Amino acid sequence: MLKWAVSALILWFFAYVSLSVQATAQEQQDIAPSSINQEILQGLDSPITQLGSDYQNSIELLQNRFRVDFEVEEITMIFFRDFGSAPIVLVQPDGSKIFKSNADDSSIFWFDSSTYDMISIKNPVPGPWQAVGQISPESRVMVISDLALHTNPLPNIIFSGEILKQTAYLTNNGMPIDYTAFRDVVELTISLSSTNNPNFNNFGANKERIAFFEDNGKGMDEIPLDGVFTGQFNLAIADGEWIPTFTVSTPMYSREKIHPSIKLMTNPIKVNVEIDGGGDGYHKLKVDAQREFVDMSTLLIDGKIRFPNGDTQSFSITDMSSEVREYLFANYDYGLYRIKLTAYGNTYEGREFILDVPEYSFLSEEPELAVVAVEKGVLDTAITDSTNEKSVMPKQETTLTDEKMSTSSLVALIVSINLFILVVGGGVIYWLTLEKKPDFNFIKKFKIIADVNKRVDGNGVGKIVGLFAKIFKRKAKPKESTSEKN
Repeated sequence: MLKWAVSALILWFFAYVSLSVQATAQEQQDIAPSSINQEILQGLDSPITQLGSDYQNSIELLQNRFRVDFEVEEITMIFFRDFGSAPIVLVQPDGSKIFKSNADDSSIFWFDSSTYDMISIKNPVPGPWQAVGQISPESRVMVISDLALHTNPLPNIIFSGEILKQTAYLTNNGMPIDYTAFRDVVELTISLSSTNNPNFNNFGANKERIAFFEDNGKGMDEIPLDGVFTGQFNLAIADGEWIPTFTVSTPMYSREKIHPSIKLMTNPIKVNVEIDGGGDGYHKLKVDAQREFVDMSTLLIDGKIRFPNGDTQSFSITDMSSEVREYLFANYDYGLYRIKLTAYGNTYEGREFILDVPEYSFLSEEPELAVVAVEKGVLDTAITDSTNEKSVMPKQETTLTDEKMSTSSLVALIVSINLFILVVGGGVIYWLTLEKKPDFNFIKKFKIIADVNKRVDGNGVGKIVGLFAKIFKRKAKPKESTSEKN
């Protein structure tokens, strides 16, 4: 019996020791991450210390609180908040508040938009700070220390009209920025500056901004808000030697990265049309390329033809050969044809390209038709032969003559109307300016005298004329004054 008791006591002792070791190991395992985090935080040279969460390029807000290190000379922070909300309020360690309205732009520079506040503070007070406002639950206060744009360099030789796709991503203090809201804070662009080499066509050209980087899932951007920015640009600028510059801009500052110079060549696609080259009312389109740059066996063509009547026709040429590409299209009408092409292929170095080919246009003229003439009001067809040739006027010249006649008639009419108005107006003005108006009672007198003479002498024309003359020569007698009558 004693033997069984000793055995049980020994088993209980080993079990207790085993459990104690496991508990100690578990406690050490639980404590280890915290100790490691503290060591990591102590090793990080960051102007802001986290309060209760890991620091990975940004600090998640713990009740909107963060700590500023005592050695910080200047700090730039971004606070993301609800759309359209008022700017935040910063509470310093001593309890004093900083509003946007009292930012003096000398020690505190404050920029606010509808979704975020960007604040730069010189010599901030060390200690715990707090941000008060409608800050988004997932918001972080980001410290901008060394913002950089990372992208692949452009090819050494590119073509005018080439459509390029360029991807890039941002880092802050060497660490990728994976916070999608940050895309509204920065502007990423590519611009080209001329080397001013007099041997190229872009000598003296202005700086050209050729692309914006976007992370919105549109255009060539594959996934929206994934932290990968995509720039798509069409190099429809002068060929020559250019220096590419990549720019990262924020409301407070900008960073530029200049790449080695590149050479922009002229568009290598050659377009030509043989009018009626296809026979039976068809034109022939021929597309070739500069063989020293383009691998002709990889060239694909996608195009659109606009006919003189406004109709359009889309087509594609997918023949894979080293021959000139040909395409027949109908001669529907006479006039101006416009052809727009997009070319896909590879350079001899194996680089794939997409080219926006400049528009090609040509004029299909109508054949000369039989001329017509108008004789004696009858429309006759002019028949010309070697024995009997008639002098006729082309339809176009006849139309021009009619137009000239119509114009001359209109001018004559206008001149006549103006002359009539001038004569009538002059007579009216003369009549109004007369001091003594003529006496038209002579008409009545002439009629009375004519009646009297007619009764006396049916042919009393001489008497009538004599009396008519006496009436006009008679002088008006002066009126007697009242005093004389009396």
